[in-house]
Amino acid sequence: MSTCPPFASFFGFAGVASAMIFSTVGAALGTSKSGIGIAGLGTFRPELIMKSLIPVVMSGIIAVYGLVVSVLIAGSLKATNYSLFAGFTHLGAGLACGFTGLAAGYAIGYVGDSCVRAYVHESKVFVTMVLILIFAEVLGLYGLIVALIMNTKATGITC
Repeated sequence: MSTCPPFASFFGFAGVASAMIFSTVGAALGTSKSGIGIAGLGTFRPELIMKSLIPVVMSGIIAVYGLVVSVLIAGSLKATNYSLFAGFTHLGAGLACGFTGLAAGYAIGYVGDSCVRAYVHESKVFVTMVLILIFAEVLGLYGLIVALIMNTKATGITC
């Protein structure tokens, strides 16, 4: 019977950190890039600013995905009997959520910026913008689902 390696929890904590850091960076990228477009829109048509905040709100949701995964993984961490399998599984879950959050935030930012600027000239772009933003947001949701599945697989595994 083998004992659990003492460094196994490092990988679990790395999963917590990567889920939170990368998804938050993605949310920040999406917020900043689409915020630049909103600032440009506000100089020409200030009455459209409130409708144009959708990309900023959707970027913030990406950070919430990372927070949820981080809290769930941190709740699964144990001081004793934490296996290397659980550590690597939690690392993979954190990376899955974090990197998909980074990609989704990047996509939301660039789509939000371009579509908000186009919305100044043509109001029909709004529905298209929302649809594209939903598909970009789903990228982060896929990472959340994969991370949740991986987290449930790692629970109960001990040395």
